[in-house]
Amino acid sequence: MPLHIIIDGYNLIHQSTLINFSDLLNFQKARETLIDRLSDYKKIRRHKITVVFDGLNAPRFSRRKDVTKGIEVKFSRRGETADTVIKRMAAREKEKALVVSSDQEVAHFAASQGAATITSDSFGEKIYSAESADPDLFDSGEKTGWTPTTRKKGPRRRLSKRERHNRLKTRKL
Repeated sequence: MPLHIIIDGYNLIHQSTLINFSDLLNFQKARETLIDRLSDYKKIRRHKITVVFDGLNAPRFSRRKDVTKGIEVKFSRRGETADTVIKRMAAREKEKALVVSSDQEVAHFAASQGAATITSDSFGEKIYSAESADPDLFDSGEKTGWTPTTRKKGPRRRLSKRERHNRLKTRKL
């Protein structure tokens, strides 16, 4: 099943270390840098990526929806926030979506709709690890082989269904 990554653009710019501090002073430059990084990521991991920005800081005469370097870029309408657009997309995509946002309200709504969620910091780390192309960085800490132990394992240690679903989606990053 293809994965659709829906990103809260300004949240990712401000919460992660993907953008240099000097680029943060200019919204247009920060957006371009983010889209460049995401297009490089898309070349490595072929997921559909949509970045949603608040329309308040949109460049003049820009379209509300555009495709730049293979990344779908959306700006919210006047009187609407990017969070509203992300929630609407998460409700439409359901299990196919992975929402990238550190905003708890957006993350809880997306999870309630069946979408997987990841914080902006964690997604930034995934991009760094994909760029470095080190497969050990994609390991989520689980060992694949059998380790002899006397420790009991059972349902008590099992993650909840939502956590298992999130883990499966974030492994694809």
